[in-house]
Amino acid sequence: MSKPKLQSPLFAGLDIGSTRVVAIAASFNKEGGLDIAGIGTAPNTGIRQGVVVNIEATTAAIIKAKEEAELMSGYPIKDVWVGVSGTHIKSFNSRGMVAIKNKEVTNQDVERVLEAARAVAVPTDRTLLHVLPRDFKVDGTEGIWDPIGMSGIRLEASIHLITGGHTTLQNVMKCTEKSNLKVAGMVLDPLAASMAVLSDDEKNLGVCVIDIGGGTTNLLYFINGHVAHTSVLPIGGQHFTQDVAIGLRTPQISAEEIKRKHGCALMSLVSEDEMIEVEGVGGRKVRTIRRRDLAEVIEPRAEEILQMIAKDIQKSGFLPFLGAGIVLTGGASELEGLVEMGEFIFDVPVRRGIPSKIGGLTEVVRSPGYATAVGLVLYGCDQYRQKNVSSKNEDLGDALAQAARQIKGFFGKIF
Repeated sequence: MSKPKLQSPLFAGLDIGSTRVVAIAASFNKEGGLDIAGIGTAPNTGIRQGVVVNIEATTAAIIKAKEEAELMSGYPIKDVWVGVSGTHIKSFNSRGMVAIKNKEVTNQDVERVLEAARAVAVPTDRTLLHVLPRDFKVDGTEGIWDPIGMSGIRLEASIHLITGGHTTLQNVMKCTEKSNLKVAGMVLDPLAASMAVLSDDEKNLGVCVIDIGGGTTNLLYFINGHVAHTSVLPIGGQHFTQDVAIGLRTPQISAEEIKRKHGCALMSLVSEDEMIEVEGVGGRKVRTIRRRDLAEVIEPRAEEILQMIAKDIQKSGFLPFLGAGIVLTGGASELEGLVEMGEFIFDVPVRRGIPSKIGGLTEVVRSPGYATAVGLVLYGCDQYRQKNVSSKNEDLGDALAQAARQIKGFFGKIF
């Protein structure tokens, strides 16, 4: 028996990571919220540090994840919001200024000032991904977040621009389209993840969301509710796996499984008598070792990654403004003991970010590894709602203009 036709739009997110691809499909529920209808995952060997190194392998992983999500939801996936990250991502700030037309700030004035701020020379080898407003000024008055309706003569805007390598983004798009999917838009991974794991209070207080993926670590800083800075570090969960494989002399696949099941970033959290089994290389027998020996291999790498993050935070200059501390998310953040070590190194509150703003198959995605994919669906839904509000406002404006013309014509005929 075929499934009934879907009554609401289907939103799909595609997180193409260095270790796996995650596809999620969601639709509106009766209360107007989003419910996850289908999830698909597939291992991926075609991406290295956010850059496509094998088109065929990446395409095959996308197709497998997509088919799983379609099978679970019962609906075909056509358009997807694609997450992007990697060392090719660069960001910078820009400012713009315009005269306020009718001495009162309107939506058109805001659009004009944002257009003026984004009118900067972006190199031809880069593609603009996001234009994110930071704050506004009206006649020199700073710290304004919503200037609409305010009186003044001069409007200024400060924005954060995020760009990606043109070739890298084209290759990601190519893999997606070869999988019979249309790219609805590309979204920076930590920006998507922040929509799934951060509260509005955290954004307003100041927070840094750190998405630790397989090949890269992405940082996104929120100050006063707006994105203030982004950065990318070329290190991630795969480095833990390599250390385990070499340190315990075990195959990569086995090392990844051991890291996920038994890994710990702090030796002090592991008891002396706890034992684990480790597969040998080249057909050698399975060995039994202390779990503490595994933690001894992982701890130095965990400390190195967190120290690199701490240096980036210090360099950004935003540490004093992180009132809500730091939120760790991404697959590699699931490592036991990482939050405790982070609190010691960063000296600010640290928590693990788990997707919580969505319904449906919530138990399946209650893991930091699904934060980006869930965030992509939420981002797509947010864009859909904004577009609908905008079109309704335009329709209302057209109707009012038409009514005004009719009234004017009516009185013109009388007089």
